[in-house]
Amino acid sequence: MLCLEELKQRLEDAGQTHVLQFWSELNESERAVFYQELCQLDVSGLKEHCEAAAAAAAAVPDSLDELMEPVPPEAMGGTRSSDSAALQDWEHEGLCQISKNRVGVLLLAGGQGTRLGVKYPKGMYDVGLPSGKTLYQIQAERIHKIQELAEAKHGTKCTVPWYIMTSEFTLNPTETFFKENNYFGLDPQNIFMFEQRMIPAVTFDGKVILQGKGKIAMAPDGNGGLYQALEDNNVLEDMKTRGVEYLHVYCVDNILVKMADPVFIGFCVSKGADCGAKVVQKACPSEPVGVVCRVQGVAQVVEYSEVHSSTVELRGKSGELVYSAGNICNHFFTRLFLQDVAMNHKKHLKQHVALKKVPFIDKCGNEVRPTKPNGIKMEKFVFDVFPFSRSFVVFEVVREDEFSPLKNADGADSPSTARNALLQLHCRWASAAGAILLDEDGNAVNTGRDSGTINAPAKFEISPLVSYFGEGLEKLIGKTYQSELFLDKEP
Repeated sequence: MLCLEELKQRLEDAGQTHVLQFWSELNESERAVFYQELCQLDVSGLKEHCEAAAAAAAAVPDSLDELMEPVPPEAMGGTRSSDSAALQDWEHEGLCQISKNRVGVLLLAGGQGTRLGVKYPKGMYDVGLPSGKTLYQIQAERIHKIQELAEAKHGTKCTVPWYIMTSEFTLNPTETFFKENNYFGLDPQNIFMFEQRMIPAVTFDGKVILQGKGKIAMAPDGNGGLYQALEDNNVLEDMKTRGVEYLHVYCVDNILVKMADPVFIGFCVSKGADCGAKVVQKACPSEPVGVVCRVQGVAQVVEYSEVHSSTVELRGKSGELVYSAGNICNHFFTRLFLQDVAMNHKKHLKQHVALKKVPFIDKCGNEVRPTKPNGIKMEKFVFDVFPFSRSFVVFEVVREDEFSPLKNADGADSPSTARNALLQLHCRWASAAGAILLDEDGNAVNTGRDSGTINAPAKFEISPLVSYFGEGLEKLIGKTYQSELFLDKEP
């Protein structure tokens, strides 16, 4: 550990001596904590980080319009575009790989529920389902079910290990929540929680922001911090020891996510892919989501803000959007690809600028809560590794079946839209199985795909322990159910 004089010199070399301006006002224990925090910083790289953040925030982004092209058809598949025989083959292949303990899932759970208005991790959120289940419980039960389906198909007991990347903010509450809920019935030895790195927030003139007199404002390094965290925490070594060859990576806030989706896994494995992305068709040209495409022949996600509206609105001969593959942060990686990224490419990942309202201490030592963005948080994104892939594929799924994120307290992407999306999906499953569904007033329920986004569907919930993707519901044939109902696994 550096001595105080060495630390002061390095901060001076980085142009950041202001972080010690209140040192004399700290007591002995406060100094010890702050000193340890400063020593854990990459002080030698601090000058470069701060200058790069300020420059990136001031820069005008390059236009990618003339460099873009859609992903070629031979690298694409999908639940609607592929025939039933291919889908069945991919499902069989995926379940086979799961049954051989070759598949793991990795959850990106470093963010807090700030936009939801809560002070705990998103995975602990209850959207108001009849069962009262949280996102974490739903996902844990989907792991249970996919293991069960693979075992039934291939006759061998198997395990899908669950890797959970947290941040400084979410690790302890997530660990506590899992322990309090007995790991939702999963073996804790198969749940691997680890922490991503934190990096300093920076002012527009390149100065580290002081959150308190003895604390720097820190933020997670984005979900693209995964690749450094895999190395920091020996996650790849754990995968290798377990025999895991394929990893399904996803974000915590998607209530419809299919854990270790065998169709997606099987598609990627059958194509010999080292990297793959699930996408949904954009709802409209102006939907502010990144699109998966190629830039100068290399796979990439291009953000809505990086192209002109004329490119966003381009349509093909049949009227379809040329750039319609909306990114949903749902990815496939081989372990060998992740090892290659960790060893050779992680330092070359693109840095993204996020302008934030960062609370700070002013020169007089007063706490200030800004009303407009005053700081820069540099982030890396998980999809920034796509350009390093040697065999990249895209799999398009139906939004109503697989994507409904939880981001805001109300309006779009809120608890009500997430809850309704899941309930509407379960209504469709039950109706397809031959059940008759009635709402609270005794009227027949509309189970069409377009009926769950505006009007609340019947409160008919099916536990993931009962069905993974609508299978195994034969006992519902000819039966009538009236909202509200929760179909759980029988003891």
